[in-house]
Amino acid sequence: MPRSGASAGHGVIRAQRTDFIVEELPVQEPSGEGEHLWLWVEKQGENTEAVARRLARAAGVKPLAVGYAGRKDRHALTRQWFSVPLPRGQAWPAGRLASENIRVLRTVRHTRKLRVGALRGNRFVLRITELEADPVLLERRLQAVREQGVPNYFGEQRFGRSGGNVDAALRLFAGHVERDRKRRGLYLSAARSALFNGILAERIRAGTWNVLCPGEAVMLDGSNSFFVADEIDDVLQRRLREGDIHPSGALWGSGELPPRAAVSALELAVAGQAAALSTGLMAAGLKHERRPLRLLPKDMVWRVDEGARALILEFTLPAGAFATAVLHDLLHYRDGAQR
Repeated sequence: MPRSGASAGHGVIRAQRTDFIVEELPVQEPSGEGEHLWLWVEKQGENTEAVARRLARAAGVKPLAVGYAGRKDRHALTRQWFSVPLPRGQAWPAGRLASENIRVLRTVRHTRKLRVGALRGNRFVLRITELEADPVLLERRLQAVREQGVPNYFGEQRFGRSGGNVDAALRLFAGHVERDRKRRGLYLSAARSALFNGILAERIRAGTWNVLCPGEAVMLDGSNSFFVADEIDDVLQRRLREGDIHPSGALWGSGELPPRAAVSALELAVAGQAAALSTGLMAAGLKHERRPLRLLPKDMVWRVDEGARALILEFTLPAGAFATAVLHDLLHYRDGAQR
């Protein structure tokens, strides 16, 4: 996938789990009262659904009763909220959770179950090791990422090992029946993400991934809302510079394609080149949506440990964004977790 600028060098991510730290930023903090116990959990080596099942067993409830806002990578050290229905006055049965990879750091009561999507974003602390980079170019690229953002690619974890989730989607579209609803949703999401990444890659090649074009479907920052701008005036250019709005790309599905002119032509061309995916998504009943082409990391800081040949990078991303998109735009990297 093309980058917005030159790669500053090479490195290794996730040489160990603590090199990739993710902390969830919830929409709201628990109130302190209610029939649901919220647990602030630190985990590593386990995916979110596996932790939810372990918490359910410890509490003596069904797995579907356990809530969480977002799924976190198992090849990382992550902290996130879970919720468990537990009667008032009943304490968390800490002794029943026998796992070295899961720690309940804090418990607070709340009136409601935690729902998927109820998070503002995630804070990342990443350590890139075996760093081989031109120090001047690396500093320049880091500054550019902080000020201008990066292409908002879906990360490779969306597609499964060797892109297997997209292959599974193609089998679905060819008539294979997948009875597991979660797996089916995963495959459809991968197909949509692959098409979006293809559209974004073409906008990068055209030099317009972070530019508003006539006919653009312009997205509001932090929102799923958009409007079509046939003319790009000074007000829109200023809002773009300030990060208030972004150009967008299609999350493919049925319904009218909102952008017009060259933007629409580009998206239709990419969809035509991947007709099995685009027609399959429409036949599966998905509706057209939009996603920003540009991702702006917030509160981004870094330091280079020259003695350890490591880059320590911290930033915050909105929900649905991938830290690997930031890394991809900076460096060629090898993932130490994929051995």
